[in-house]
Amino acid sequence: MVSRVFAAERRQRIVELVRSSGAISLRELARQVQTSEVTVRRDLRALAAQGLLDRHHGGAALPGGLSHEPTYSEKALVASDAKAAIATLAADLVSDGDAIVVGAGTTTQAFAARLTRHNELTVVTNSLLVATDLAGARGVDVVMTGGTLRGSIHALVGGTTEQALSSIRGTRAFISGNGLTAARGLSTPNLTVAGVDRALAGAAREVVVLADHTKIGTEALLQTVATEDIQHLVTDDASDAAELDALRELGITVHVASVPTTTS
Repeated sequence: MVSRVFAAERRQRIVELVRSSGAISLRELARQVQTSEVTVRRDLRALAAQGLLDRHHGGAALPGGLSHEPTYSEKALVASDAKAAIATLAADLVSDGDAIVVGAGTTTQAFAARLTRHNELTVVTNSLLVATDLAGARGVDVVMTGGTLRGSIHALVGGTTEQALSSIRGTRAFISGNGLTAARGLSTPNLTVAGVDRALAGAAREVVVLADHTKIGTEALLQTVATEDIQHLVTDDASDAAELDALRELGITVHVASVPTTTS
């Protein structure tokens, strides 16, 4: 009876984690509920049979989760330590004098906050949060794309945004997304956001994807950047090792940030 109660509590926690993130990897679920991936996989089968979530390769999503777009507030609650470590490591890929393109997202915002030490840096962005974090940096010129405000993610989107990006050619584009796999590349659930992410990727010579472990091995509805068009991935050390190896085999340089362990 005790084990059944524990299983029920664990499965309820799994459902809560999936609801908060929209999509989450098997490894992250196992870490959060402090059990094995084998046990979590069994829980996912049971929960999927009840219609409470959708199973997919490497994790789970909300029913219809491939098309669920988490808000900025939802995403800010997920893997914050990992995002901070990724942001610090990704900042090493930027040099004084660069002209870079930065997309919207909680990880790219953390990345932008680490660029204030640079000189003669130009940052083109569609993110209000990225622009705000760089507004006081003396050595950084910020160029905003214009476009229609998508309030849920604090970013400018639409045809005006894509047109502005079409005339830009930066050194590197730093973008995020909702999922990244070796088979499909970077993906996102929203059509309008997908169009802008493609334009961001096309506005630079190299594409750098910033994706924490909850994104690795998961997929969203729409592909934004194919694997062969990604040159760098910056992720954290909780990401699925097999998926990272598959990405390396396709020619992507994978940078893995160590996330400090916290003690209570």
